[in-house]
Amino acid sequence: MATSKITYTGDLRTTSVHLKSGKEIITDAPTDNQGKGEAFSPTDLLATSLGNCMLTIVGIAAKNHGFDIDGTTAEVTKVMAENPRRVSEIRINLQFPGNNYSDKDKAIIERSAKTCPVAHSLHPDIKQEITFSY
Repeated sequence: MATSKITYTGDLRTTSVHLKSGKEIITDAPTDNQGKGEAFSPTDLLATSLGNCMLTIVGIAAKNHGFDIDGTTAEVTKVMAENPRRVSEIRINLQFPGNNYSDKDKAIIERSAKTCPVAHSLHPDIKQEITFSY
């Protein structure tokens, strides 16, 4: 079964529908590539997916090991390169609330984040710079 259906709606905009839930995501081309920049660009989604995946996998690990990461945020910065135009680097700063994480918890968090499926799916030429703020 398909995961999503994407419709080009004109003026460099798409609407993607998650078929199981019906939830929608709109994308626009970025302003530096002839677009309006009124929504995530496809490359923004690529970079953001890494942060989403990391938080999800860390959340699973935290649940399995008896601690929580509720309120944790990921600040994502995408760096573009030219010739060919592509994502060259993704910087993620994971910011954990409070300071009640043991050294064991931190090791679980950091290992889990760096081994999420999206991190493993990205081309090795895309630099992944991950920082953890506790």
